[in-house]
Amino acid sequence: MGGKNSFKSAEVVSTAEGRQYHIGLAPGEVASYILMCGDPARAHKVAEYFDEATPPISHREYVTITGKYKGIPISVMATGMGPDNTEIAVIELAQIVKKPTFIRIGTSGSLQKDIKIMDLVISTGAVRLENTSTAFVVEGYPAVANYEIVLALQEAANKSKNKYHLGITGTGSGFYGMQGRKVPGFPPRDPDIPAKLGAMNVANLEMESSCLFTLSTLAGLRAGTVCAIIAERDKNIFIDPDDLKKVEKSCIEIGLSAFEVLSKMDRAKGKSKYWIPSMDL
Repeated sequence: MGGKNSFKSAEVVSTAEGRQYHIGLAPGEVASYILMCGDPARAHKVAEYFDEATPPISHREYVTITGKYKGIPISVMATGMGPDNTEIAVIELAQIVKKPTFIRIGTSGSLQKDIKIMDLVISTGAVRLENTSTAFVVEGYPAVANYEIVLALQEAANKSKNKYHLGITGTGSGFYGMQGRKVPGFPPRDPDIPAKLGAMNVANLEMESSCLFTLSTLAGLRAGTVCAIIAERDKNIFIDPDDLKKVEKSCIEIGLSAFEVLSKMDRAKGKSKYWIPSMDL
């Protein structure tokens, strides 16, 4: 195909200007610090915190808004749900942004008795119960959050005075069967998966982080996740709508605050590759 809008490659599908096929974004339209969430409405809530912002760019289920938060260039992208959507977002963003850094701000269900509704979980790694990432790596490849982002999220959560936990997150490829939910007419193959994960000291269960961590590590990028707890799976209870708004707000604010911390860490590193505690912030 020829002309201005012809695709350059059948491998990474984009226009001549580099606009990506699924996310609809071109170079220069996205910051290197990127918040990721599933719900498009949450992306708009994030943008309310920006000092200034460009108009949203929507393509398919992806909604992206770029702006500045306390002077720091940040983008927020709603990806929709699941590891497959996350795969597309990470790969296509990496084509148009040099060394993007990802923080997922999501919701999840608790698998531990001491992790309650309204708490937050900062993921140190993830159990890969999805198979999107295994198209790239072997099954034993670890899904690990970047340590700088874990520390930045912990610092942000600590300042917020929200109750938070550090732990391993389980990532399923769906909401019902893969998470052992018992729905009439649709019996899951393994209804005991939440209890089994809980016995392994897995903190929470969601649908994106292991793919995000695996692909980011594979490409030499940084990624992390903070999730609000909106269900306690051992008790089969779900959050009240008013409390959902409150904890979603906390999760957003911690994600943004973590980028404040991370920007200081990045400046403190100078020419060093890694941040260490002896470096001033």
